[in-house]
Amino acid sequence: MITLTASALSTDAFAPFGQVLSAASAARQFTINGGNTERFHDLAELSAGADGRLIVSLFRGQPRALPFAVSMLERHPLGSQAFLPLGERPYLVVVAPPGAPPSPASVRAFLAAPGQGVNYAPGVWHHPLLALDAVSDFWVIDRAGPGDNCEEITLAEPVWVQRP
Repeated sequence: MITLTASALSTDAFAPFGQVLSAASAARQFTINGGNTERFHDLAELSAGADGRLIVSLFRGQPRALPFAVSMLERHPLGSQAFLPLGERPYLVVVAPPGAPPSPASVRAFLAAPGQGVNYAPGVWHHPLLALDAVSDFWVIDRAGPGDNCEEITLAEPVWVQRP
């Protein structure tokens, strides 16, 4: 059995899977609107793929208790999927590299801090939304359009994830 301790979500550690969305991860920031607004610019590489369009949805996640057994993962091969938390609670991010269905040993877990969102690159394996502690709302930007954009797999054995 594999047990993972979730590590802190950081721009560098998450780079193989997509982007961390936060003020701290902005490559550029500047003031707009007559000096009343600070813009943290171009945080994510959003993709709707061929014939798709980007949509915004609200996801309401029920809290999960840790340790948590990850037994399945999904991916969206035709477009990216971004999660932006509306509250100030941490949440869990579980990912594996894009490509062939991953082995349990290739799964990674991150604990997202309040104020951090994530954008999964197209094809990155990930667990569906994992809210912690309380019901949590997220804005989600992802793809709508023709084609099958959600694939699910069952891992050969569960991976247990725990808090640091």
